[in-house]
Parts: sequence; structure tokens; C-alpha cells
Amino acid sequence: MTDASPWIATAVALLLLATIATVGLGAAGVRQPRAVVFALVRAIIQLTALSLVLTGILRDPLWVGIGLTVMFVAAVATAAMRSPRGSRQPVPLAVAMLAGPITVMLIVFLTGAIEFSPRYVLAIGGIVIGNTMTIAILTQRVFRSTVHDHWEEVEGWLALGATPRRSTLDLARSAIHTAMLPSVDQTRTTGIVVLPGTFVGAIFAGASPVEAGRFQIVVLASVLAAGVLTAVILTRLTGGMALKPAA
Repeated sequence: MTDASPWIATAVALLLLATIATVGLGAAGVRQPRAVVFALVRAIIQLTALSLVLTGILRDPLWVGIGLTVMFVAAVATAAMRSPRGSRQPVPLAVAMLAGPITVMLIVFLTGAIEFSPRYVLAIGGIVIGNTMTIAILTQRVFRSTVHDHWEEVEGWLALGATPRRSTLDLARSAIHTAMLPSVDQTRTTGIVVLPGTFVGAIFAGASPVEAGRFQIVVLASVLAAGVLTAVILTRLTGGMALKPAA
């Protein structure tokens, strides 16, 4: 029989951690304090489903493509839902979020930096798409908020005859910088503050520390490149719509 102790311990740990997060948010007066619990429940369900089908996916290029497509659609939908009210633009989001991952994956696999096989395509694609989604969400939220807060400056540019894109160009640059900060800082502190999951997972899978480090560096560079491309394209596509968001 399978030892149930690790599963019981995991359930207890998850319960305690979710309680800490929920109580902490509630005590701080943050809206929707139970969002952490809902997110964890969804993660458990989704990871369980993924675990059940992963073996078949890893060996079949067709299913890898389907899996990445599902990930991408879910990422775009999530980023669109996180858009400021009244400014949801799924088409620019989809274009920007597709350009980043596609570009970096072509470079990584065409150069031979990572072996071109279904399992690596799924791994790299999933990591890059997930991080790209986060950067896209931050970019659009910071950009729209900054345009709102500096609307008089935008109006000044427009009054001088500037195009809508030029009137928000400096604000877009600031939004890109802010959105990229978490990824840049995580990369800068890798091995000192941050011990990346990809690195640890590769070691647990039997790779040498040197090989795991090489793989992790490629992943970090991919995340940064895809994030920059996504953020820049997103602000370029939406910067021409210099409309003050609703208060």
C-alpha cells in the first residue's frame, strides 16, 4: 500500500498556509481575502488534471501543441480579465503575448541551446507563457493607471499636435520598466536570494548542477526577452488609444 503520510502532511501544510494568507489579507482590509484559497483550489484541480495526462502529452508533438495552445488562450483570457475596467483589448494582448514566446522559443530551439523535443517545448513554452502573462498584466495596468494620473500631460502633448502614441510614449516607457522589475530582480538575485524551481527540478530529475544551471540561465533569458517584447508591443499597440480611463 502507498504511504498516505506525505499526502496528509501536504494537506495540513496547505490548510495552514492558506489560512495564514487569508487571515493576513482580511486583517489588512484587502479586498477578496479568500481569493488565495480559490486560487489554490484551482491550482490543485488543474495540476491534478495535468498530472493525469502529462505522460501522454510529453511523447506526442500534437498534444504538446494543443497543451501550449490551451495555456496561451487561458493566459490571454486571464490578462484580459485583469485589464482596467473599460480598457479591455484582447486582440492587442493576444498579439503581444504571442510575439514574445514565439520569438524566444524559435531562438532557443533553432540555436540548439535546448534540445528540440516535445517535453522541452512544453516546459519552456509553459514557463515563458506564464511569465509573459504576468508581465502583460503589470504592463497594461501600470500603463493605464499612469495615463490616468498624468492625463493633463497627455492632453498637453495632444494640444501641441502630437499623435496619441507620442503623447503616451514616456508613460509607456515607465510602465515597461515597472512591469519588468520583478523579472529583472529575480534574475539578478538568482543563486543568492532566489533558488529557481527550474534549477531545482532539473537536479531532482538527475541533471548535474552545471547542466541544471545552464538550463536555468536559458530559461531566465527567455523570460526576460519574451517579457520585453510583449511589454513593448503591447504599449505600442495600445499607446495610440490615448483615452483617459474611467475614474
